[in-house]
Amino acid sequence: MSRFDIIEYYRNKGGLVLAGTLYLVATPIGNLDDMPPRVAATFGAVDFVAAEDTRVTLRLLNHLGLKKPLVSYYEHALHHGEAILQRIEAGEDCALCSDAGMPCISDPGEQIVAEAHARGIRVVPVPGASACITALAASGQPTARFVFEGFLPVPKRERRERLAALQGETRTILFYEAPHKLRGTLEDLTAAFGADRPVSLCRELTKLHEEIVKTTLGEAAAYYKDHDPRGEYVLVVAGADPAAAATEAEPTKE
Repeated sequence: MSRFDIIEYYRNKGGLVLAGTLYLVATPIGNLDDMPPRVAATFGAVDFVAAEDTRVTLRLLNHLGLKKPLVSYYEHALHHGEAILQRIEAGEDCALCSDAGMPCISDPGEQIVAEAHARGIRVVPVPGASACITALAASGQPTARFVFEGFLPVPKRERRERLAALQGETRTILFYEAPHKLRGTLEDLTAAFGADRPVSLCRELTKLHEEIVKTTLGEAAAYYKDHDPRGEYVLVVAGADPAAAATEAEPTKE
């Protein structure tokens, strides 16, 4: 039975609803006024909410004047996914959300969404703000072609290998980074891509202290040696010059 057969099976059982729906609900990345009405309506309509951090989501629901059962679903609680899917299969609707932005994008959700598709459960995206796209649009870097890398690996060897693989990347590259790791990441990016590579540092997007600075990796690394990083960052790094990347990719003639 193909995936299309599974979908038709669930659609055409004489109107009988065999399973609920998994809604992927985007939440504001900082400014609550950016929340679309459909997001609030979805939270109000579902039977329960699966949240990356129930404390953060509880504050959001309180802001909306809603009370919903909350289930934890985060990096170290992915085993809760089976119980969530079983409830959906029993007919309940679930809203899956992260602390900020779209779930599954550098946040929990990838596994449960894949399993939902495998079981024929309907998956409905409820879109909203996404930090990476917001940063890219405001960065002043090329936007026609880009690649999203999220957070770099923490182990040094894996990080070096990832950056080495990206050295010839000609598309704009997007990274997420936490303030306490920013200095080290800027140093690593400078070593891998060169001090003159353009970068835009997008900090605290949509919040009171939002800041977007277009500079170079070398200049940014030097600045943050003497200044404390504050807030969550999206780093938008220009891709390698296509001509230079092509030259480096050519085999050496002996």
